[in-house]
Amino acid sequence: MLRQAYSYLALAERMTTIEKVHGKLSGLKPSQVKRLSNLYRRKVPTEQTISSELARAMGELSLEIHKPISILLDRRGRVITVSVGDAQETPLPPLYGEAQSRLRGLRLVHTHLKPSGLSQGDLSKLFLNRLDAVLAIEVYDHAQGALIIGNTHLAQLAPPTAQEEDWIIDPPRTLQQLEQVDITTRIEALEQELARSATVREVKRSSAERAVLIGLETGEGLLEAESRLAELAELTTSAGAVVAYKTMQQRREVDPRTLIGRGKLQELVSVAYHEDADLLIFDRELNPAQAREIEEETKLKIIDRTQLILDIFAQNAKGREAQVQVELAQLQYQLPRLAGRGEAMSRLGAGIGTRGPGESKLELDRRRIRDRIVMLEKAVDEISQRRSQTRKSRGRNHVPVIALVGYTNAGKSTLFNTLTKADVLSQNKLFATLRPTTREGWLPELGEWGGKVLFTDTVGFIRDLPDELVNAFRATLEELHDADLLLHVVDGATPNASDRVLAVDRILDSLKLEVPRQVVINKADLAFPDVLAQLQERYDAKSVSAVTKQGLSELKAALASLLERSQFIPTTQDVTASYLGTSHD
Repeated sequence: MLRQAYSYLALAERMTTIEKVHGKLSGLKPSQVKRLSNLYRRKVPTEQTISSELARAMGELSLEIHKPISILLDRRGRVITVSVGDAQETPLPPLYGEAQSRLRGLRLVHTHLKPSGLSQGDLSKLFLNRLDAVLAIEVYDHAQGALIIGNTHLAQLAPPTAQEEDWIIDPPRTLQQLEQVDITTRIEALEQELARSATVREVKRSSAERAVLIGLETGEGLLEAESRLAELAELTTSAGAVVAYKTMQQRREVDPRTLIGRGKLQELVSVAYHEDADLLIFDRELNPAQAREIEEETKLKIIDRTQLILDIFAQNAKGREAQVQVELAQLQYQLPRLAGRGEAMSRLGAGIGTRGPGESKLELDRRRIRDRIVMLEKAVDEISQRRSQTRKSRGRNHVPVIALVGYTNAGKSTLFNTLTKADVLSQNKLFATLRPTTREGWLPELGEWGGKVLFTDTVGFIRDLPDELVNAFRATLEELHDADLLLHVVDGATPNASDRVLAVDRILDSLKLEVPRQVVINKADLAFPDVLAQLQERYDAKSVSAVTKQGLSELKAALASLLERSQFIPTTQDVTASYLGTSHD
């Protein structure tokens, strides 16, 4: 009996939900709301887009309340949603297991209170939600007060082979002419085209995700914004995705809900469809509300610049120390974004933006995630203490330490290997180095007999480095405070080298480092000579090529001179001790 009672309650709740009238109901009489609710009881022949009886009932009510009325019909001709308002405001039931090769199984019919065709909002609703069709019916009063139904306007999605438009709009028809259109046959034909296209795309498509990149310029200057967008493309490639399309949106100010505006979002959904992309990457950090709004609007996977950088760190974190610090950064980023993301989290799978902590940890409740963060912070503190002991050991040996810093992918690891004859991983990708590595090197001009130095390769920086990463990698960055000299490595072949120097200086200044710095222009063999000369003069820098060893001797002499001027002049006893000491990685 109890189970039966629950069944009746569930059925009653379902019926109440089904017959609910949505939209702008303020000002309507109870009798009008009741008549709107009665639309749920009507049914349309399956092959017809709309019946004349239902169209007239909608038209009479629409004229009476002076508002458009929208309904959703399923393929069995049943009314499943009644709403007061235009097409864009019509709520849609949630989707489960939507396939690209199928339509949604719903067609939207709504009234227009004046003669007009389908609006951009009507067509966007059709395209964004993969509806079977959208239909607008013109309704207006005759002089004697009688209902007049004007033209009807029908549109469906264009087959994938039609690249010019995302939809096909039929010529205007009378209601009687529309009743002769077999909508079921048209839907079946369109779905067959979609299925064939999906099969072809699946065969052609590689395993790499395809992404649409979105930049935003709000007054900082178009050149700066384009530079950031180009860097976002580098980040995307380093993360393992393919850049399918890039676009720049210029606005006076950020849209608080969607960052770039709904119109631009609708355009991007069309672009993603034609470029076979399922990922939108934004160059700005999205707040949790914006991420949810954009995801709901586009039905695509959404990540921002910070999440992309965290993903690259997660891919490159090989050692235990780096993995701890990256996981801490990711959890600190995800924690404020968990509320309201239940449906989004359930759709997470493999791919960019989902590496690191993993789906299971992201689904933990907030308390357990906070506990995990506390544990990871303790682990980072332990890392910091171990590194502090290592640095003290180096200090007792009186060996100068030169830390290589710079923008990511500036060639720090390659130069480090050249200076120390080491074989540290060196790749042409962003953030290849996460774990600082220390090796011995030799500066012939340092001291009476030459001198041993320690070179430390560090993690690369980037403009707007996420705060979560700076905090998580504080144990790593503490290495810089105990260095005797910072060797700032700059990629001389990149077109925006000065901007990158400024970005690194800002981070170093924020760390309140009181350590002498020397700029070295790397990749001199690839840089334009006039650009190289300008950079050398501007930063009083040396130029080298870590690959060809061009300028290496001059750089070593300059480093020795700087160490001597900073009053680090090894004595004979220091040099002897350095031979007896042990270097630490």
